[in-house]
Amino acid sequence: MPENDLQNLPDPGISPLFWQGDAQIVGFRNSEHLGPTRKIEAGDKVFALPRDEVDLGDVTFSAEGVTMTVDQYLEKERIGGLLVVKDGKILFERYGLGNTPDTRWVSFSVSKSVVAMLFGAAIKDGYIKSVDEKVTDYLPRLKGSVYDQSSIRNLLQMASGVAWNEDYADPNSDVAQATYETLALYDYLADKPRDAKPGEKFNYNTAETNLAGTLLRSAIGNNLSTYLTEKIWRPFGMESDAAWNLTEPGGGEFGGCCINATLRDYARLGLFALNDGKLADGTPMLAPGWMAESTEPSKGFAGYGYFWWLSESGAYEASGIFGQGIHINPEHNVVIAIHSARKQASDDLGWALQDALYVALTEAVAR
Repeated sequence: MPENDLQNLPDPGISPLFWQGDAQIVGFRNSEHLGPTRKIEAGDKVFALPRDEVDLGDVTFSAEGVTMTVDQYLEKERIGGLLVVKDGKILFERYGLGNTPDTRWVSFSVSKSVVAMLFGAAIKDGYIKSVDEKVTDYLPRLKGSVYDQSSIRNLLQMASGVAWNEDYADPNSDVAQATYETLALYDYLADKPRDAKPGEKFNYNTAETNLAGTLLRSAIGNNLSTYLTEKIWRPFGMESDAAWNLTEPGGGEFGGCCINATLRDYARLGLFALNDGKLADGTPMLAPGWMAESTEPSKGFAGYGYFWWLSESGAYEASGIFGQGIHINPEHNVVIAIHSARKQASDDLGWALQDALYVALTEAVAR
């Protein structure tokens, strides 16, 4: 990390949703230093990423009337790192904002998709019987609340039917106002009204990822960081240790946020998903067919699976606010990983440009 980072950390009393300028960049690069974390440990054997580099800087793409090259996107959208892998080889790797290949960067909701994979591991290991079990089977404190009717599948598809406001720009929204300490969050959610039948309506809800994470922790009897180490990080061959925040935003290790990891290990997570949750030697780590099930369109919204965003092309991605992402295209055997510090947490143009970038890069390397 740059030498002066730890002297310029943002105020931990201000939500990362409202960090600005250089404070945002320093905070995203060092969020593990702003509160307690648990280590996600790499092993001795690293999954190799050989290089076959091509210059993709001139690739052009457009969205909502805005056209730019990849090089322009890297600068204008405040990109900390961009990595394109095809057929297991690095074709393009760039860093900005003072980052390097060793930089660990905040994931935000990219970690939700990691939690989804851990559910697949827990089902394979027999800790959870089925995603059709009720939330309250594992979280009895919520018995008698609206969650009596909601299943694990409903949580994973963001379709519990419980009312929730996820407006990142509104300091009075649920996502900004909720207390993410576990028991207090249970109480907060238990008091929310129902606004749809479970499974019928998609409503993005970061707090329910906490419920999913605490449910998973209850089922496996262990910390998610340890389980991730044992089931994916070490056996698949991640290059570097990572850290899982235990505090806000989004509830820390219990599901919502945030894993702090290098860009190359983001890409390896994508390759693990692309390989159907199997190790390089073919050993399955997730329940049979879990990645296919996870990336099936849900009833409430065809663009969402089990904590994965889906596209009509068959590609899918893990996505986090301010432009974090792991994009996976099975047809062309492509994984694209990105670290960003966009000025706005979530805006239509930002996501449209990021999606167009994914498509243009995939088409370029497919040729």
